[in-house]
Amino acid sequence: MKNGKINIKSNVGWHFDNTYSQLPDAMLSRLVPVPVKSPKLVIFNYSLAEELGLDFSKIDSGELSLMLSGNILPEGSEGIAQAYAGHQFGHFTMLGDGRAIIIGEHLTQSKKRFDIQFKGSGETPYSRNGDGRAALGPMLREYIISEAMYSLNIPTTRSLAVVTTGENVIRETSLTGAILTRVAESHIRVGTFQYAAMHNDTKLLKTLLDYTIQRHYPYLKNKKNSALSLLKLVIQKQAELVTNWMRVGFIHGVMNTDNMTVSGDSIDYGPCAFMDTYHPETVFSSIDLQGRYAYFNQPGITKWNLARFAETLLPLIDEKKEKAIEIAKETIENFSNLYKKLWLEMMRAKIGLFNEELNDEVLINDLLLWMKKNKADYTNTFCSLMNKNIKEEIIFENDDFIKWYNTWNIRLSRNKKNFDDALGLMNKNNPLIIPRNQKVEESLDAANNGNLKLVENLLKYLKNPYKNQIGISAYQTIPKENEKRYKTFCGT
Repeated sequence: MKNGKINIKSNVGWHFDNTYSQLPDAMLSRLVPVPVKSPKLVIFNYSLAEELGLDFSKIDSGELSLMLSGNILPEGSEGIAQAYAGHQFGHFTMLGDGRAIIIGEHLTQSKKRFDIQFKGSGETPYSRNGDGRAALGPMLREYIISEAMYSLNIPTTRSLAVVTTGENVIRETSLTGAILTRVAESHIRVGTFQYAAMHNDTKLLKTLLDYTIQRHYPYLKNKKNSALSLLKLVIQKQAELVTNWMRVGFIHGVMNTDNMTVSGDSIDYGPCAFMDTYHPETVFSSIDLQGRYAYFNQPGITKWNLARFAETLLPLIDEKKEKAIEIAKETIENFSNLYKKLWLEMMRAKIGLFNEELNDEVLINDLLLWMKKNKADYTNTFCSLMNKNIKEEIIFENDDFIKWYNTWNIRLSRNKKNFDDALGLMNKNNPLIIPRNQKVEESLDAANNGNLKLVENLLKYLKNPYKNQIGISAYQTIPKENEKRYKTFCGT
């Protein structure tokens, strides 16, 4: 027994090597999950377990449920809740893991390190009067979206399992309680650095910097200015990440600084959604009343968040504050050019262009303007461009589109590769299926009523989003008019 919890020895393959817990106490609180009444396994990610080198085949579902709820803990686990701060919708506040506990860092056989976190595991010192619990719907939602993002080849946290707790949580109504097991390269955020910086303790900040570099980017250790090197690398990672979000029409919905990781992974799938009808101002979150985190604003918010990250590193960039600010400003300004370059490369790939031409940006923007004007579906439009019989679709019987289409074909003829190569490039960058909002909600409604079949079917198709699968058309259907007024909620 450790910290009042039973630790079990199991042969499933856990190999905990906990390093974050060795940081100063100011950065974390040590505790274990609050036991739940009657845990029951809802869904389990066997392929992820295999990737982690874990074998649960000799453990029955009852014991597995106990383990994945935190009622019993594997040997070597060491529960912590991380402290962090963050700008939420532009306003700075103190935060921390209010309903999540990392039970340890698992090392795979190839020495890859992953946080194993229980989300919905009970109160922590950072709960801010909350109950620290989570409901089944939001936990299954994160499971679906995070696994979809992984299959879309977008850096992301993963989901290993969801268990119900046998208890209800009270929100607007009484809901089924649940716990998600989240797997992440780490949970180090921009907000983690903001929390360290607010202590005005350069030693604490340097300790966090060194730890982060050692964990994620050890090749930066010997750089002359490791803080500046880390800033530049995180800028690159985040520019690549948001470019990928834009590629598939993903809208995070809550791009607070505590939801931006230094590893460059997508994290926290609360009020997120995927855009159907193309419009740059699309926003789904019920709490984003001003559209701060709308689709088109995501690159600018990424830059804003990175500026907040740079602010935390100023004492480590240069001893002279004025010089540090000058260096940081110049570095952050590079984001805009970097993002535009990556965005153009991505959009060229979506329409099958290999080489660069000066007017490509005009060609791309003309297509987007046509999509906006004609309320075209973002995902399906690019899929249709890969269809030789595109003109048979009613929406494309349009003079403006036909003009654009002919210009595009002339541009394709100047590719240094043939059309089949262009089609292959498009296939790699344009998913045939995304987690359609109405399909996600439909599956969650069924799950809340005890039917997991729709969730399982959705996950099956989302596992191969670039492959034309039998039966896929049911998941490509655009929403009806009443479904277009879709709203998402943070899930707390």
